[in-house]
Amino acid sequence: MVLVTGCDEAGRGPIIGPMVMCGVIIEDTDIPKLEEIGVKDSKKLTPKKRKILFPKIKEVVKDFELIIVEPAEIDEALNSAHLNLNWLEAIKTAMILNKLKPVKAIVDCPSVNIDAYASYMGKFMKEKVEIILEHDAERYLEVAAASILAKVTRDNIIEDMKVKYGDFGSGYPSDPKTKAFLKENWKKYPEIFRVTWSSYKKVAQPKLGDF
Repeated sequence: MVLVTGCDEAGRGPIIGPMVMCGVIIEDTDIPKLEEIGVKDSKKLTPKKRKILFPKIKEVVKDFELIIVEPAEIDEALNSAHLNLNWLEAIKTAMILNKLKPVKAIVDCPSVNIDAYASYMGKFMKEKVEIILEHDAERYLEVAAASILAKVTRDNIIEDMKVKYGDFGSGYPSDPKTKAFLKENWKKYPEIFRVTWSSYKKVAQPKLGDF
């Protein structure tokens, strides 16, 4: 029996709302149970199916850890001379692994340079863990389970935000509804936007005619 952790994130690209990081820890002998309950790459599941799986996953895994990364923290990282979104994600992943203390971890890697990402993440690790970093790691059931918990958690946050702020669509910069909401509300609700995104700067930047 080996304790294995899968790590993934949800909401890396939107201009509105947080990014949610998640890690699950599970005994390797229990991983087939994830397949039995229907866990697979969360992109292949409907939001309704993910919500149904959420409590079932929590019953199968030994423990899990969720980290909510608010827009202000993302902006702070992007404005820093020493950080970027990849490094921020690496730090949060290390925090998750330090909390869960697995023997082995499979992590969905956002960086094209896996070796550099592994080296940077290693600086924040307190325990020795066998780490597998891969792109599209949701093919591993433990990573898919983490992704589902992250996506459902973020979806719930977004639903609550829409009640408070109004319907802003998907929150992605390419969404026409999000674009319209941004144009009308960038000054009114700055706390919900990632102000370092180019789409935000384009709207917020004063035009020559404004002077």
